[in-house]
Amino acid sequence: MTITERKKKKILQAIIFCITFFYWMQIVHAQQKKGPVPFKVIAFYTAQNDQAHISFVHEANNWFPAMAKQYHFIYDSTSNWNNLNTAFLSQYQVVIFLDTRPQDSIQRIAFEKYMKDGGAWLGFHFSAFALTPSSYQQNWNWYHNDFLGSGEYSSNTWRPTSAILRVEDKKFPATKYLPDTFSSAPNEWYKWKNDLRKNPDIKILLSIDTSSFPLGTGPKPYEIWHSGYYPVVWTNKDYKMLYVNMGHNDIDYEHRTNTTLSFTFSNTLQNKLIIDGLLWLGSRNKKR
Repeated sequence: MTITERKKKKILQAIIFCITFFYWMQIVHAQQKKGPVPFKVIAFYTAQNDQAHISFVHEANNWFPAMAKQYHFIYDSTSNWNNLNTAFLSQYQVVIFLDTRPQDSIQRIAFEKYMKDGGAWLGFHFSAFALTPSSYQQNWNWYHNDFLGSGEYSSNTWRPTSAILRVEDKKFPATKYLPDTFSSAPNEWYKWKNDLRKNPDIKILLSIDTSSFPLGTGPKPYEIWHSGYYPVVWTNKDYKMLYVNMGHNDIDYEHRTNTTLSFTFSNTLQNKLIIDGLLWLGSRNKKR
C-alpha cells in the first residue's frame, strides 16, 4: 500500500468515525430531551353520601392532573371498583384510594396481590376508615391490621380545623424538605384503636403537635382533643405505601347549602408532602 493510499484510508476512517459519533450524539440528545418514562397513577373513588368527601374527591381530580403536567406523570381516575383487578392494575405503578376502599372480596385479593408484588399505594383520610357496626365494617384484617396497622376507627375531631403537624422522620422522601412543624389545611382528624408506635412495621412520619391542643370546636365535648398522641401520616416498611389522614373538607352543613368552606390542597407545605410522597411512590426503587 502506497503512502497516498494509507492517507486516503486514514481520512476515510476519520470521516466514518465523525459520522458515527455525530449520530450517536443525536441519539443521546434525543433520549435526554425525552426524559424519563412517566409513571402512571390510577385513583379509585366512590364520592357518595358524605358531602365533605365528595368535595375532596372533586378537588383531588382537579389538582392531580395539574400536578401530573408539572411533574410529568400520568393520572387517571375511576369510580368503577371492578377495575381493581390484576389485569387493569398491571398498567399502573401507583394506586390511590381517594375516599373508600374495596368491599368486594375479589377486588381485595387483587389489591393485596398488587401490593405484595411491588405495587405502590397512596391512601387519603376515609380510605382507612373501618367501624363495626357501620356501612364500612372492619372485615378485612390484612388491610386494616397488617397493611395500615391502624385497626378500627375510634373517634374524630369536629369540626374540621387546621392542626400543627410535627415531622417525625426528616429522612423520608415525602418529609425531608418539610420544616419541623407546619400548619395543615383544615381537616377532620381520626383516632385509631391500634397504637401505631407499638408496631415495628409502621414508620410514623407526621403526628399532631401538642401546640395544636385543644383541637376541634365541638359542639360535643369528646370532639375536642385536649391531649394525646395522634399519628396522621405513616408508611409500612414492608410495602411501598403512604397513608395521609387529610382529605375531609369543611362544609356548610348548618345552612344546608353544602358549600365547601375549606380545601385540602390549599396548603403549600401539605401539598409538598403529598407530591413528594407520590413521586417517591412512582419511582422505580421498590424499597425505601
